[in-house]
Amino acid sequence: MWELLREGGGGEEGGSDTHLQPGASTEEQPPEDDGEPGGGGEEEQEEQEDRSSTVLGGTDVLETAEEAETRAELQDDIEPLGQPQKTEAGNSTEGDVLETAEEAETQADLPDDAESLTEPQRKENVGNSTATVKVVLVPEGHVMTVAFAIGLSIQELKRHLAAELRVPADVLQISVDGRAVEEQQSLMELGVRPHGSTRMEMSSTDPNAHPLRPLRPPEHDNMPDVITVRVQADEGVFQEVVVEIERPRQQKAFLGGYRHRLTGVEFHHATSQTPRKSCPEKALEVFSRDTQTVEVKSQTQQCPVDASTQMTGIGCYVSCLNDKLVAPGNYTTADEHHDRRLRAVIRLQALTRRWLAQQEVDRVRRERDRRLAWLEMQERRRREEKEEQLRDRRQRWMNPQRREDFNLLYHALEKWRCDEEQRINSSLRGAERKAALCSLLEQEAQLIADIGRHQITVQHNNYDKTVRNFLDKSAAPHQWRAANGQLIEMDSLHIIRARELRDLYSSMATPTESRQQRLQVLMTLKHTVKEHACALTRDIVDLIDREVDLMTRGVKAARLEGLRKRISTLFLQYIKIPAFNPEVAKLLKVPQNPSQLMKDMFLCRSCQRYLRSANFTPSASNVLSSQCTDCTVLNNIAKSRNDYSCYQHILKRLRADELQLDKGAKIPFLLQVEDVQYLLEVIWASRSVLNGSSDLYNLVFVRWDRRRDWSPWNCLLLSNEETSAHMELEDVSKAYEATFVQSIEHRHTLARRHFRQISVMAEYLDPQPAAALGNQLVCRSIAMATGERTADTTEASAC
Repeated sequence: MWELLREGGGGEEGGSDTHLQPGASTEEQPPEDDGEPGGGGEEEQEEQEDRSSTVLGGTDVLETAEEAETRAELQDDIEPLGQPQKTEAGNSTEGDVLETAEEAETQADLPDDAESLTEPQRKENVGNSTATVKVVLVPEGHVMTVAFAIGLSIQELKRHLAAELRVPADVLQISVDGRAVEEQQSLMELGVRPHGSTRMEMSSTDPNAHPLRPLRPPEHDNMPDVITVRVQADEGVFQEVVVEIERPRQQKAFLGGYRHRLTGVEFHHATSQTPRKSCPEKALEVFSRDTQTVEVKSQTQQCPVDASTQMTGIGCYVSCLNDKLVAPGNYTTADEHHDRRLRAVIRLQALTRRWLAQQEVDRVRRERDRRLAWLEMQERRRREEKEEQLRDRRQRWMNPQRREDFNLLYHALEKWRCDEEQRINSSLRGAERKAALCSLLEQEAQLIADIGRHQITVQHNNYDKTVRNFLDKSAAPHQWRAANGQLIEMDSLHIIRARELRDLYSSMATPTESRQQRLQVLMTLKHTVKEHACALTRDIVDLIDREVDLMTRGVKAARLEGLRKRISTLFLQYIKIPAFNPEVAKLLKVPQNPSQLMKDMFLCRSCQRYLRSANFTPSASNVLSSQCTDCTVLNNIAKSRNDYSCYQHILKRLRADELQLDKGAKIPFLLQVEDVQYLLEVIWASRSVLNGSSDLYNLVFVRWDRRRDWSPWNCLLLSNEETSAHMELEDVSKAYEATFVQSIEHRHTLARRHFRQISVMAEYLDPQPAAALGNQLVCRSIAMATGERTADTTEASAC
């Protein structure tokens, strides 16, 4: 019979992957042969008609199935389930099928009066019959198989499914063939027959808040919900009974089994799902207990080593030649014993403390060596940085390439002139002094002329580099950062045009040995400029034709150098016209639209020219200088000859350090070189506040209180060696003396008074009490454009 149950899994419903116990749900792939509600193909419909006719024709089989189902439900409540078998279908055991067959035979012997039921009773019995309902979860496509009474309404079905899926019942929507089903309708009204099957679709009206997900994985089910069992009713008469597989809520116990030696088939023992027979209660109350007696055990023992006595007896002689006389020693008292133990303990403690002291000395020695090595490394690094600065400064003196390099050269020249003039004034008098000053003036003029010639040579050499940078900027693609931090580049039609013109200009400027390559480049250039008809393009075409004619006549390349430079110059002019190359419009100094010049033109007081705001030096006060950049440089070379590279170095170092501490730092990027010079010279006197170092290339600005952002009123001027030690302080008021802290706060007050006059910096000022504004010294400002110092005195309040 167990083999019969095992083979029943491959019956009518064996094609489905997963099933549930009656009223439960699981996940299943949609079967391919499911058709309309109420049945699939013609064969399945015929089988269902046969089953329905059998059930409706005789109430004996119907009542038998109902009693078997009721009995199976009672067994779940009475008898605990055991461990699972090889297949979960093992829950329907041999005893169930036998009892079902006996019930069927008993019902067949009933009188014919049982068939004379009224029509309402027959409909009620039919409504209590169950059918297999396959519910497809939309949109995942999972299938749940439920054994449900066909007389119940769709609303009851939704409540049951909602409890299984753990979602509210009002969000479920059931449809058949894409048509919504009313909640009052029953499965019987939808055309579902007893012991038949139907297919429905169920979706959620709120899939985001209440998605439909089956709770039981599909791999946990491998048996159908309904099987057909063939039972012998009479002699030679067989009857098919529909049996629903009930899956237990807990695993049934494994009772053992055996395996067939030839076929390898495994057979498991099973128990019937009937309540166990309880033992009758005895009238006599019986008690039992264990006796507390001693367990006696006999065991022999044997000495492991043989021993004998040293004595002489009759028939035995023992020699005494090797005997030794043992004399008793001194008696040790308890006090002596404890004193000896105490001395041993003290000795051990002394040795242990010595070992610990050696370990501590070794640790301190290693720390000292590590500290000395770190100091040596820092000193070597500072020495290398100083040598690198001197080497870089010497290289800038010997081979200046930028405007800052020439400012450094003029500053060195001015320093040399002042030293020579001081030496002449201190050592010579009268006519000799005048002659020496005239000679000094001639030497200075000669050096200025040499510097000017070198500057012209550098500008001529840097012309090609400047043009190449200009063309690269015009041909650069548009770039921006995406949300994930990736750099995105985009090329427009204008950028592609600018890139083609840049490549063509590079081909024109590059000398070639092959005549064919030169002719090909000239032809490409000619076709490019002929797209626009104007005087410039006609001149370029004429020069191209002239060079081609001279090349065909065999003129040497050295004689064509001037002509080629003219073609390159005109083509560069062609590239800079926005009508031919729209991308250069954003790089031209003079805009093509005159309306852009409105409110952007300013008068230079020195050269009396109207220039754009980009030609003037801005400051933190948002006020442009009265002199343009060219006049400022010329005035500096002619008069003061100051070198601002050291201040630029300090400002660059300050911005880099603040970016590491705070990505949103703003005040260091609002300051200009002139503001840094004012702070350095006026507020902090161009020297470190700790060791008094005056090397400007070795001074840096750090935070006074590292917990606050850097600002002119929260800064400190230190050398590179002192920076790391200061930044490790938690509370500066406890680390430094009170007089030193007061002097620093006084300098901060002076800086706050100066930068309060700047509107951009005033909004970052923290509130300062009025008492802190007293006891202030004279504050001087520096006019950076002219190099003249103007007095801006403020009366000091009384202490």
